[in-house]
Amino acid sequence: MLTGVVAGTMFASPSVGSILAAIRAVAQAGAAGILLIVKNYTGDRLNFGMALERARAEGTDVRMVVVGDDCAFTKPGKAGRRGICGTILIHKVAGALAEEGASLDEVEKKAMAAAKVMGTLGLSLSPCSIPGSKPSFQLAEDEMELGLGIHGEAGVRRMKMLPADKAVETMLTHMTDPSSASHLSLKPGSSVVLIVNNLGGLSCLELGIVAGAAVRYLENQGIRIVRAMVGSFMTAMEMAGVSLTLMLVDEELLRLIDAKTMAMAWPNILVGPATTRKEEVPAPVEPPRKAEDETGTGLSTARVERVLQRVCSTLLDMKEKLNELDRGAGDGDCGHTHAQAAQAIQEWMRSRPPPAAPALLFSSLADVVLAQMGGSSGVLYGLFLTAAGQSLRGRSDSGAWADAMDAGIEAMQRYGGAAPGDRTMLDSLFAAGQALHSLRSPGADPLQVLAAAVQSAEAAAEATRHMQAGAGRASYVHSSRLDQPDAGAVAVAAVLGAVLQGMRDPLGTQ
Repeated sequence: MLTGVVAGTMFASPSVGSILAAIRAVAQAGAAGILLIVKNYTGDRLNFGMALERARAEGTDVRMVVVGDDCAFTKPGKAGRRGICGTILIHKVAGALAEEGASLDEVEKKAMAAAKVMGTLGLSLSPCSIPGSKPSFQLAEDEMELGLGIHGEAGVRRMKMLPADKAVETMLTHMTDPSSASHLSLKPGSSVVLIVNNLGGLSCLELGIVAGAAVRYLENQGIRIVRAMVGSFMTAMEMAGVSLTLMLVDEELLRLIDAKTMAMAWPNILVGPATTRKEEVPAPVEPPRKAEDETGTGLSTARVERVLQRVCSTLLDMKEKLNELDRGAGDGDCGHTHAQAAQAIQEWMRSRPPPAAPALLFSSLADVVLAQMGGSSGVLYGLFLTAAGQSLRGRSDSGAWADAMDAGIEAMQRYGGAAPGDRTMLDSLFAAGQALHSLRSPGADPLQVLAAAVQSAEAAAEATRHMQAGAGRASYVHSSRLDQPDAGAVAVAAVLGAVLQGMRDPLGTQ
C-alpha cells in the first residue's frame, strides 16, 4: 500500500524536515516518482506542501493528493472538508496501482478521482483526550455528538442518545442529504464499499451492531454493499464512537480495493457483497426412532404419568427452598431452573402421552430439559438422561436400571468434570447409584432397592453441607461461607424421592 509513512506528534502534523527525510529515503530507494496522500488539515497541507516544493527543487518528481471526505458540514468553509477515515481507501487504490506499475500520472489521476466519490461521517458517545490532558469537549451521559473530527474536535450537532438503528439512519441521511454541499450522491442501484470504523473505544460487538444497522438501511434504499470493512482503521484515542465511510465503486475501483497487500493491518475482506439476506436451509428432519428404543422392561403409561407428576409437583413446591440454598454458593437460580424443567415436562405431558418404553422415555425427557431447563443443570440432566436411555435400549432385566444409572453418572463426570465429594448434584446421584447395584442380585425387590437409594441420596445431600466445593460455581466461594447443603444435590434426592412416591401411589387416585 504505502512505501513510507510520516508521523507527527499527537494530533499534529509531522514537520517539514521529517516529511522531506521520508521523500528522500523513498527517492534514493529507486522510486520513479512519489505521491503524497495528505488528509485535508491546514497543518498537513502546509508541511507536506513545503516538503514537496523542497523535494522538487532537488529534482524529485513529487505529487500530492489532498483527501477531504468529511460530510459533516453542510456548507464547508474556506478550509474545505476534513480528511478522515476514507483516506485509507485512497492509500489502497494508489498502492495497488503503483504495485501494478502504473505511471505516477495515472496513480495521481485515479487517486484524485476516487477521493471525489466517497464520504465519511463520525458519531460519538464520548470525547477523547491526549494523555495527561482534559477531554477535548464535554458530553452529557444521554447525549451523542454527530460530525466530529479525528483529533477530538467537537461535531456539528449534539443530540440525545438514539438506538443504533436510528443513529445509523441519522448518519447516513446526513451524509447523503442533497441540500448539503458536502453530501455523497447515492441513488438506488449504486454500488458502494462500506467502512465501519471504530474511533477507539467501542467493542467488537458494538461495531457489529452498527455494521448490521448500516447494511440494513442501505439495502432498504436500494444500495448494493459490494464490500464491507469493520474494524479500527483511523482512531481518536479512547473515543467511544464510530465513523461510516461510503465509496462509490465501479469494477476497476473494486478490483484495486480487492488487490492483495502485505500491509499487516489491512483486513482479510470477504470477497463478496454484504447483505442482511440470509440463505435459508431447511431444518434437518429428526431420524426415525430405532426399533430397540420402543422395547424393554417398562411401566404402564399411567404409571409413568404418575411418577412424572410427582416429580414435577415436588420441584415446583421446592422452588424457593432450592433458590435459597443456591444463593450462598451460586447465583440463586437452582429452584428457578428446576421449576422451568417441571413446567416444561407438564406441558409436554399435556400435549401427548409419555412413552412407556424406558429408552424412548429417557430420550424424550432429555430433549425437553435440554430445550427448556437452561443453565448447567439442564445440560447435566440432559447428559444423564441421554446416556441412561441409550443403556436401556432393548433391556428387559432389573439390572438394566442399575446399569443405566451408572451410564448416566459416567457421562456427567466425563463432560462436567465433577467427582463424588466435590459438593455437587453428583454426590446424591452417585450414592443412589451405589444402592441401585442391588438390583443386579436375583430376587431383589425393586421398590425396596429404590427406597434404599433414596435414603442414600438424602444422606449424601445432607453431607454436602460439610464439604469443600471442588467443582461448579461454588468452587469459587470460600468454604467458610458454605454452611448449607448443595442445592443441586438436594434437588436430585428430592427427584428420586418423588419417583419412589410415584411408584408406590395406587393408580386411579390423586
